[in-house]
Formats: sequence, structure tokens, C-alpha cells
Amino acid sequence: MLDTAPRLTSPWPSWPDVPGTGLASVPPDKPFTRAQARAAASRSVGPGGEWDVLTDHREWNHGPLALPAEPAAWYQLAAGGGWQSAVADTSHPIAHDIVTSRSQHLPGLTAAWCSLPFAVPVLCAPTTGPGMAALQTAVKAASAEGLPLQRMVVALTAPGEGRLPAAVKAGATMLQSQVSAVVVVPFDPHIRNHGMAQANRLGRRTAEAGTALVAAVLASAHRTWGDPLPPAAVPAGLSTAHSDSVQPGPEGVLTS
Repeated sequence: MLDTAPRLTSPWPSWPDVPGTGLASVPPDKPFTRAQARAAASRSVGPGGEWDVLTDHREWNHGPLALPAEPAAWYQLAAGGGWQSAVADTSHPIAHDIVTSRSQHLPGLTAAWCSLPFAVPVLCAPTTGPGMAALQTAVKAASAEGLPLQRMVVALTAPGEGRLPAAVKAGATMLQSQVSAVVVVPFDPHIRNHGMAQANRLGRRTAEAGTALVAAVLASAHRTWGDPLPPAAVPAGLSTAHSDSVQPGPEGVLTS
């Protein structure tokens, strides 16, 4: 899991069970080895096992970390660490980014994330009227910009118990013909109280929704690129055949 948000705006630093050395230990302008990338990752334990989290978990009074803005730099970090798959938790406002890049004729972050090898975008929104309206605006902007809607997966997260509002149901039905899949993540009191901390205590329905979401992402990738997926591109600066014990030298540099 790649936490791309600034430390004081992100909940991820406090969620993992076992902290790693953190993103500060792999600065974007320095070479790094696979062992260093792995050591930087914190560990979280959930219903399906463990996962690694690359986040900046330093104390609040430390100066801001210079995180790379380019999605390709995060892809390079994940590839350098040897992870088979990665989830990037992005923090930029999607619709605003798309419209800004479109009006100013500049490259946008959303388009850059979508262009990464085997990238399946996941749009998240709460199951509320305003949440659905914001999601529909983002989808319109993505469609106007020619972004791969047919590859995208939508995750609708319920902020409370009860049935979905009629506007949300109608919106989800309309989206099903535009995107690859729509998955509803039910309300979980544990997430309301603790976020993703102690993730092994997530509710059964939440775990099932997570499984469905992963399946939807994989299905989208397989429809787009085939099953099994071909080998992913190796970023420049990374060795295609490396071993920490044989080749202790630098394996990559984050570039922004």
C-alpha cells in the first residue's frame, strides 16, 4: 500500500501494527536497494493475511517529507521493492485535477496514474446523495478527457447502517454500464471507531466486500490485458535480474 498523502493529512501512519523505517528512509533523490524498500514498509494484519504499508509515520513535529508527485516514481518504488501488486492511496481531487489539466493543457495526475502499467483505477465515494453527485461529476470529467472508464472500478462505502438511498441505487445502476464494476462496501463499526487499525477485527461483511473488490480489480485487469497478466514493465534504473545477496548496489531511484 502506497500512502501518497502528506503525513499530517493521512490516517495511514497510525494504522499499521508493526512500523517499518518509513518513507523517510528511502528519499526520492537517493538510490535504494530492495532490502531498504522492504524495511521501509510497515506491516498490517487483516482477515486475509498481512500487507505492507509505505507511509511516513514520523512524529507530527518533524518537517514535511518531500514526497514525489509523479505516479511513475511511486511505481518505481513498488517495483524496486519487488511487490507483485500495489495499491496507491491518492489524495488529489480527481474531478478538479482532470478539469484543471484539460483547461490549462497540462498533464494531469489522474491521467498519469491511469497510464501506469496494468493500472486499474478505483473511484471511491460514500453512499450519500452528495457523494454520488460528486462521483458522477468525476465520471463525467473522466469520460470527457478520454480516461479508461471501462477499466475503472467504483467502490461505494456506507457511512452508516440502513438501506441505500434511492438516489445512490439509481446512480449505481447507471454507472454499471459505464465502468468495469460497482462494489458496495457495507458499514463497519470498527472502521468508524478505529479506521484500518487492528484490521484483523474487521467485520465479516467488510472482508467479503474487500474480496469482491479485489476480484473486480483483477477481472478488469484480465479483460484488458489477458489472463495470466504479462510481465510488467521494469522502470529505468532497476535491474531486471537482481539479488540483494549478489548485487548489493543501488536498484533504483525515485524520480519526480
